[in-house]
Amino acid sequence: MFVVLLKFSDNKSQAAEFMQAHNEWIKRGIDDGKFLLVGSIQPAQGGAILGLESTLEAMQERVNADPFVAHGVVRAEIIEIRPGKVDPRLAVLAAAP
Repeated sequence: MFVVLLKFSDNKSQAAEFMQAHNEWIKRGIDDGKFLLVGSIQPAQGGAILGLESTLEAMQERVNADPFVAHGVVRAEIIEIRPGKVDPRLAVLAAAP
C-alpha cells in the first residue's frame, strides 16, 4: 500500500493548464483499481492518494505519468506502508501486495 503526496511546487500557477489531464489520470487510477482514495491536502497544499500497486517501482511509474508531476506543478512523495494491524473495515488493505 502506498500514500502518495502531491505537494504544489513553485509552478502551482500552471495547475489550470493541466487540470483536465490530471483528472483523467486520477480517473484511470481509480478505474484500474490502483487508487482507493484521492483527496486534497488542506489548506490548498496539493493532493494525496491512497493506492495499491505491486511494487514501489510500479507506483513511481504511475505517479510519473501524472501531468502535474511531469510538468512540475507538484512534487511527488511516495510512502510505502506495510499494514500490520488493520480495522476490519479496511481488511482489504492488509491483503494488498
